[in-house]
Amino acid sequence: MIRSGGIRLPAAAVALVWWYEGFWCKVWPGRADQREIVAGLPLLPGWAVTPLLLAIGLAEVALGVWVLTGRRARAAAVVQTVLVVGFNAGGLLFGAAQIPEPGRLVVQDLALLALVWLVAGKPAAAPRTAAG
Repeated sequence: MIRSGGIRLPAAAVALVWWYEGFWCKVWPGRADQREIVAGLPLLPGWAVTPLLLAIGLAEVALGVWVLTGRRARAAAVVQTVLVVGFNAGGLLFGAAQIPEPGRLVVQDLALLALVWLVAGKPAAAPRTAAG
């Protein structure tokens, strides 16, 4: 695993994706297409769109932190896989008009999931001691 300054680069890349998707796309400043996709969910009242976007965004940021810790990496990979598949399915079912290139979305998310599972399959290296 490539390491730089004690941070595993593949894990940092995965975390950055979650932070971008969570914080930038949903919390601040937020993207209109994300809002429209959530607003298109059936039975979701209009007042619930912003709180739901904030909750999803903050959960994605927390997921990025979890990935960086390296703890329970396989459980983190399962959670990420479920979320990516769920978000893609929901977006394609209820917000397809707001997704300009659905094929690109799916291909990029498959690449992300490959990286997620690569990170999960590689345990973090043990910290080096002064003796070794």
